[in-house]
Amino acid sequence: MTVDTEWEEVKTRVREAADIVQVIGDLVELKKSGSRFTGLCPFHAEKTPSFSVNPQGQFFHCFGCGESGDVFSFVMKYNRLTFPEALKELAQRYHIDLPEPRLNDADRKRIRQRDELFRVNQEAARMYQEYLASPKGENARRYLDKRGVPEEVRSFFGIGYAPDPAAGGWSFVTSRLQNMNIPLSAVERTGLAVKKDRGGYYDRFRDRILFPIRNIQGRVVAFSGRILGEGQPKYMNSPESPIFDKSRMLFGLYQYKDKIRETRRAIVVEGNFDLILLAAHGLANVVAPLGTALTREHIRLLRGYCDEVVLLFDGDSAGLNAAMRSVPFFLAEQVDARVAVLPAGHDPDSYIRENGASATGKLIDEAGSLAEFVLNTLSRRHGMTLSGKNKMIGELKEIVKAGDDPVVRSLMIAHFSEKLGISSAQFEQGLPQQAEVKQPAWVSSPAGLNNLPKKERQSLDFAILYPEYFPELLAAGIEKVLADTAGMNIFHVLEALTEEGLLTPDRLLENLPEGSAERRYVAELLILGDGSGGDEKEGHTRRLCDEMLAWLREEQYRREVAALQKQIMQAQASGDEALLMELLTRKQKMGKNK
Repeated sequence: MTVDTEWEEVKTRVREAADIVQVIGDLVELKKSGSRFTGLCPFHAEKTPSFSVNPQGQFFHCFGCGESGDVFSFVMKYNRLTFPEALKELAQRYHIDLPEPRLNDADRKRIRQRDELFRVNQEAARMYQEYLASPKGENARRYLDKRGVPEEVRSFFGIGYAPDPAAGGWSFVTSRLQNMNIPLSAVERTGLAVKKDRGGYYDRFRDRILFPIRNIQGRVVAFSGRILGEGQPKYMNSPESPIFDKSRMLFGLYQYKDKIRETRRAIVVEGNFDLILLAAHGLANVVAPLGTALTREHIRLLRGYCDEVVLLFDGDSAGLNAAMRSVPFFLAEQVDARVAVLPAGHDPDSYIRENGASATGKLIDEAGSLAEFVLNTLSRRHGMTLSGKNKMIGELKEIVKAGDDPVVRSLMIAHFSEKLGISSAQFEQGLPQQAEVKQPAWVSSPAGLNNLPKKERQSLDFAILYPEYFPELLAAGIEKVLADTAGMNIFHVLEALTEEGLLTPDRLLENLPEGSAERRYVAELLILGDGSGGDEKEGHTRRLCDEMLAWLREEQYRREVAALQKQIMQAQASGDEALLMELLTRKQKMGKNK
């Protein structure tokens, strides 16, 4: 067996083993609807589900934004992976060994580096956790005890401790990873090791309680640390790396995704310890950004698990400003957002300690809407005088400008104008004009397919829905019927996959260009009219096929006669008697053979 053949067989095994409903269902709440599963699309904002997963064909399609594909396409797009990386991730999930990859040098290097980074972080997390549990970690354990973090919470989150240089040296984790034959360059890329100006390396994290940051699959991608003694900065995160993008990562989401999905609500706090201490009191649907304000990517990530997000802040100016900047993101992603502001002098830790989980839950339940929170905050800050309103408008315009969706901008302008008692036109003065948004290619391009003559379109649809009959359709002349029509691109893919013995719905979609009219047409047809069914339907399909074959033969005969008649008229007009007699004879034979 050649390497190429072995590689193709493994791809097929992974494709067949991977349950697309299970893979997507881990990230998007899906509900059964007939033979399909539906949910909110993870690739664009919507309130009404237009995202559909077809388990029979093992593909997905969104009727809203046009995204479609197989399980590989989904994993690649959702996790921003290349195909080899997606294949490897799915192969590992379903315990399928991969052969020596047939990759170019760039892909091979990228995968090797990612694997090294995951290994570095996993080993470092183990070392930090073991150090915390050792006699040398007693001081850190006392600190956690004092903060009210019980052993079960420490274990659940994998909390560890990076020792003070006086106890563990300046390269505690770096030297140990190096002793495991891990390249220093990989340790440096994770951010765990920092290169000295004069050569050598030292640990980034020293004398810090460390929280491993896990991606949605549970792999450690980074660390977040809180200093134990005196020093700055108090909080420190790993720098971004090929496996860590803080704008798309939320601490706690891996641990609490099931609870968030169950309650349909996520509570967002500002810091890791806020989350840990709420967890210690039983609040198990909390997440925290990592040293950054909430981004649209964060909210899009949460949208796959919940309908509502509550921002729990302690009321300082930084938290309030961060909440205001997030308004356009929540509106654009169509996620309901509310704000619960803690009383002055409290953070989530002190409030839940003093008032208990029940009172904290009540505060969260009574949270007000984000838009009203913004207006109330600004009115308290500036007052409702003429000068105050002018300052409010200035700050609100900054929020509006952050919205890149014209509809969202219009909604914010209308809402804020009404509350301030001014017209939308007055509010809009000085705002930059929104650039014209180009429509995706698929919005205008599928007209050719939809406008095919009825019978031609029926024959194409039948070939897509029932690929097992394609060889018969091919023999009956479907190629000539579709020639010079918008359906030929799809026909060529059907023909190629049939020759290879690989014609399945997911492979058909995979071989049509992403974002193309053909791919959208095929996906919607398969979703709305999949070819699954029992014996009774199979008999009905056979009758439909026979009718289609009869029409194709008749149509092919009609077109051949029409073409021959055109040739006869041309021969007659040119006075070519010999050619005319030959053509008339051929027409007579065609009539006899019909």
